[in-house]
Amino acid sequence: MVQYSRLLSVQARKVARYAVDVQERQFHASCAAASKVALSKFDQNVYLPYEKLQKNLEVVKKRLGRPLTLSEKVLYSHLDDPANQDIERGVSYLRLRPDRVAMQDATAQMAMLQFISSGLKRVAVPSTIHCDHLIEAQIGGEKDLARAKDINSEVYKFLSTAGAKYGVGFWKPGSGIIHQIILENYAFPGLLMIGTDSHTPNGGGLGGLCIGVGGADAVDVMANIPWELKCPNVIGVKLTGKISGWTSPKDVILKVADILTVKGGTGAIVEYMGNGVDSISCTGMATICNMGAEIGATTSIFPFNKRMADYLASTGRSAIAAEAGKYQGSVLTADSGAKYDQVIEINLDTLEPHINGPFTPDLAHPISKLGANAKKNGYPMDIRVGLIGSCTNSSYEDMGRCASIAKNAMKHGLKSKIPFNVTPGSEQIRATIERDGIAKTFKEFGGTVLANACGPCIGQWDRKDVKKGEKNTIVTSYNRNFTGRNDANPATHCFVTSPELVTALSIAGTLNFNPLTDELTGADGKKFKLDSPYGDELPQKGFDPGMDTYEAPPSDGTSVKVDVDPKSQRLQLLEPFDVWNGKDLTEMTVLIKVKGKCTTDHISAAGPWLKYRGHLDNISNNMFIGATNIENNEMNKIKNQVTGEWAGVPDVARFYKSKGINWVAVGDENYGEGSSREHAALEPRHLGARAIITKSFARIHETNLKKQGLLPLTFANPADYDKVQPTSKISILGLNNFAPGKQLDCEIKTDGKVHKIKLNHSFNQQQIEWFKAGSALNRMKQIAANK
Repeated sequence: MVQYSRLLSVQARKVARYAVDVQERQFHASCAAASKVALSKFDQNVYLPYEKLQKNLEVVKKRLGRPLTLSEKVLYSHLDDPANQDIERGVSYLRLRPDRVAMQDATAQMAMLQFISSGLKRVAVPSTIHCDHLIEAQIGGEKDLARAKDINSEVYKFLSTAGAKYGVGFWKPGSGIIHQIILENYAFPGLLMIGTDSHTPNGGGLGGLCIGVGGADAVDVMANIPWELKCPNVIGVKLTGKISGWTSPKDVILKVADILTVKGGTGAIVEYMGNGVDSISCTGMATICNMGAEIGATTSIFPFNKRMADYLASTGRSAIAAEAGKYQGSVLTADSGAKYDQVIEINLDTLEPHINGPFTPDLAHPISKLGANAKKNGYPMDIRVGLIGSCTNSSYEDMGRCASIAKNAMKHGLKSKIPFNVTPGSEQIRATIERDGIAKTFKEFGGTVLANACGPCIGQWDRKDVKKGEKNTIVTSYNRNFTGRNDANPATHCFVTSPELVTALSIAGTLNFNPLTDELTGADGKKFKLDSPYGDELPQKGFDPGMDTYEAPPSDGTSVKVDVDPKSQRLQLLEPFDVWNGKDLTEMTVLIKVKGKCTTDHISAAGPWLKYRGHLDNISNNMFIGATNIENNEMNKIKNQVTGEWAGVPDVARFYKSKGINWVAVGDENYGEGSSREHAALEPRHLGARAIITKSFARIHETNLKKQGLLPLTFANPADYDKVQPTSKISILGLNNFAPGKQLDCEIKTDGKVHKIKLNHSFNQQQIEWFKAGSALNRMKQIAANK
C-alpha cells in the first residue's frame, strides 16, 4: 500500500504549505453571517448567509438599476466581487462563492483524487460524499446493500478516509440518494450549491440554486477558489391553476421538456412562478427542478413559500424557515417587473398526465394519446417492468399516492401484472414508509423494495427477464431514458412518467391504458375505474430517521491515512496531463465521427463500468463504446487509420497514443448531454485526444473538457460537419494567438483536398490558461507554486 503523502513531489509540498495559509479561514465569508442559524445540524459552526447575501445584492442592484429575477438574486448575491463583476446574461463569466459542495460516490472518487493531488490540507466549504451509485439492484434492498458493501469495500474505505482527512462528511452506503439527502438535510432557500451529479438541481425545490458540475469544478470550490459560471439567461415558467387528480408535478416538467426539447434550456436557469406554484408540494417542486437537467438547463428554482416552510419544519429545520421568512421579499422572491429571456405558461387545471419516450426524455405523449402513438410507432405494447422511485420521485408523498392506487386495485383483487420495483430515496423515506405500512402495501401488490440507492435509474440493474437485443418496454418514474441506460439493452424502450402512472400501467400491463378513462376487470369479473391517487404531503407522525448512516469528519484529520494500492483495479492516483507545447495542432487523426445523439452515457457508459470510476486507465476502456460510428452505423467498431484494421474505439485510441498520434473526435448537436460525469472528458484526454469538434455542446460537458486541457470547439458553419471524413486529417491553427471571442482556423485534409474552415469556442482568458497548462488542476498548482 502506498500512502499518498509519501508520493507528493517537492513542488506539491510547496503547494501544500501555501495552502495551509490560504485555508486558515476554513469556511469562506459568505457563510459567516450574524444570524447564527446553523447551515444544517451537521454544520453547527457555519451559519446561514442571508445578511451577507442581502448586502451583496444591494451592491449589485445599485449597479444594474433594474428589477431582478429570483435566479439573479440568488446567483448575484454569491458573487466573489459584487462591486466589480461584469454582469451580462449569456456573455459574462461570473466568479461565485458557493455555500457547499456535494459529491456522489461514483464522481467523488475522481474529485477526491484530484483534491489529493492539489496538495491542500482541508476543504474550504462544507462538503459531503454520498454513497448511492455503486449498489446494484438484484434481489432486494438488504441483500443488495450487503453485497455492495462487500464488493465496493475498497472504494468505500477510500472515500471514508479521504473525507475524514480532508474534512468532508461521509454518508455511508444505504443512506440514500444524494439529492434526497441534500433536500432532507442541507438545502435551504437562497442556497448556492454545486454537486458532481447532473440532477443536483433537485435542491431548487427548496428555493436554492443547485448546479451540476464535474469533479474539477468541485475541487476549485473545495480549494477556496471562486467558481466560474457563464452568466445564465433566465427562462420563466408561469404556472396557473391547480394540480389535481391524476396530474402530478412530474407532468409539469414532462410538458416543459416537450416544449423546450433536450437542449432548449442550455445556458439558462428555469425559474417557476405564478399562482399555480402554491398547489405543488416542496418535494413536487424538487421533482420538477431535478428533471430540468433533461432540457439542458443550468438549474431550476422555485420561490420560497409555505410549502417549503412546512417541509423544513417537518425535517427539523423550523429555524431555517423562520430566518428565510425574514428575507422572503428582499432575496427569495423575484422583483416585480423583472425581465425574462423567454416565458412559458402552463395551465395546471388543463395539464394532462404525460409519458415521455422512448430513448429521449423530450418525446412527449399525453396519456390520452399514448396507446395510439405506441401502435403507430411500433413500440412494444406489453410492459415488462414498472419501476418507481429514484432521485426524481421517491418522496413520502410519491410513495403514499402510489400506495393508494395499489390498495384500490387490490380491493378489486388485482395486483401488478409485471415486476414492480420500488426505490426509496433515502433511509429516512424507507424507515417512514415501513412504519406507516406503505412498504407492506407495495409488497402485497407484488412489488420489490430495492436499496436506498440509484439502482436501475443509472444502469445498476442485474436484469434477468430479457436477453440483450430483445425488444421490450419498461415504464419508470426516473428522469432519463437514453438508449441502454437502465439495463444496457439498446432494444429496451424506456418511458419516463409520474410514479402514479407507472403504478397504474403496471396493473394494466400495457401502454394501451388510460386510467382517467379506461376500466379494468376485477377478480370478480366486474369492471371498475381506478380512483384518483391521493396521499399525505408529509407524514402525520413525522419522519422516522431510520438508521444513523452519517460519518462526520474529525476536526483535525492530519493523522488519518488515505491509502491507494498501486495494484488496485478500482483506484489509481492521478498523473498530471502534459502541458501544451506551444505549437499548433496539425495533421490530427479523426478517431471517430459520431452520428446523431452522443450523451455522456455514449462517451463513458455507466452500469458495470461504475466500479472503475476511481481508476482512469481502466475506465478508459469504455470510451465511446456506445457512440455510433458514422462510417458503418455500428457501435465500438472503427478503422485504425494506420493499420487499416477494424477494432474497438478504446483499442484504436490506445494504439494512436502509443505511436504519439494526436486525435480528435467529431460530434453532432448537443454533444455531451446528460450526466455530469467528467470521465467523459478525462478518458479522451487520457487516451490522447486534443480536441472535440461538434455542432454544439451541452454546458457541463463543455466545461469538463476545458478543465482537462482539451479544446471543445464548434463549427462556425454547422454544415462543415459534413466535410470531415473518417480519413481526414485535422489541423487547428493560430493557437499562439488563442484569445476570447476570436475564431480558430481549421484545415481539413481529405484525399489530397484541403477545406479551410472556422471554428468557434467559448473560452475566456482563465480557461485558455487551463489549456496552456494542460488542465485546470495543473494551472492551480502553477499559481500556488509561484506565490
